[in-house]
Amino acid sequence: MKLEIKIPSVGESVTRGIISSWLKKDGESVEEGGDLLELETDKATVTVPAPATGVVSISVAAGTEVAIGQVIGSIDTEAKAAAAPTPAPVARPAPAPAPKPAEKPAAAPAAAAAAPPPPKPAASPGATAAPAAVPAVLEAGGAPATRESMSSLRKRIAQRLLEAQHATASLTTFNEVNMQNVMDLRSRYREEFERRHGVKLGFMSFFVKACCRALAEFPVVNARIDGDEIVSYHTYDIGVAVSTDRGLVVPVVRNADRLSIAELEAAIADLAARARDRRILPDELAGGTFSITNGGVFGSLLSTPLLNYPQSAILGMHSIQRRPVVEDGNNGESVIVRPMMYVALTYDHRLIDGREAVSFLKRVKELVEDPWRILIEA
Repeated sequence: MKLEIKIPSVGESVTRGIISSWLKKDGESVEEGGDLLELETDKATVTVPAPATGVVSISVAAGTEVAIGQVIGSIDTEAKAAAAPTPAPVARPAPAPAPKPAEKPAAAPAAAAAAPPPPKPAASPGATAAPAAVPAVLEAGGAPATRESMSSLRKRIAQRLLEAQHATASLTTFNEVNMQNVMDLRSRYREEFERRHGVKLGFMSFFVKACCRALAEFPVVNARIDGDEIVSYHTYDIGVAVSTDRGLVVPVVRNADRLSIAELEAAIADLAARARDRRILPDELAGGTFSITNGGVFGSLLSTPLLNYPQSAILGMHSIQRRPVVEDGNNGESVIVRPMMYVALTYDHRLIDGREAVSFLKRVKELVEDPWRILIEA
């Protein structure tokens, strides 16, 4: 029985994609649910599983643009993959007798004309060819360079960034957060937290919770402009930027305000892992109301994040550095070294005024610096 392989639906808004690679060759066996091919859309690269167990027959080559529902091959559920033929033993000629010392060796016969090499078998549609070298070209001024086509995902990222720059009046405000209390809390409960919940206790969950609280107090930050109307969201669906080998994607944690710290850490870890493994679904990248990006994981000390359009605001986290700060104590002011993080809020000034943006960021700072407020929801 042959079962058709069709391009599955990977999101409501996705109608087409490109087969970036077949993970099984033509005539190779596959298990049901095993990785079959990679489909690249304008939102993500998705690994498509095999719909059944059997032998793969490929009819559409890698690199081809396809539509959702299109038949691209079949799986023979009754056939078995052909075993590789066992090479026949090569007969070795008997060694020629050594010439006698008094005799000269006989002249060697003229070499026979070499037979033409056998033709190479045609590559099957699913075969993975060795990458061809990109030819070098001379750019203006005679500098050697190479050119290659952008992937669909990279094109979409470029388009969205350009939209964010052209369609909004973006502005960035900054503050800094004393991370001492969060770091102390993590150090004290890290092992027990991981043992109980099976996930690591990071910093992102505290910022997500703090942002949800601040968004509730400043709802305009959780809104967007649509033409001449303001769309105000009543849920807190937080996008968390994830760097992958094919570009930056922003999976969305739905109803983040309803999740505990442990649930947030698990959700973020799951989305990030599947995004990097190309198993994230396009619908999981859509519909966020606010985003957070952490350039600190790459060592960034300060930056101005770009809006995740059409959202109206994004929080940028940065690396933690020990810096001297002035604190009030029982004996008056004193200078002490603390782990500090610069944070940035980029916002659409068409909708959000400076007072609201600065107040929002100040509230996030206050909550993260006093994490027990987050935990007891005070």
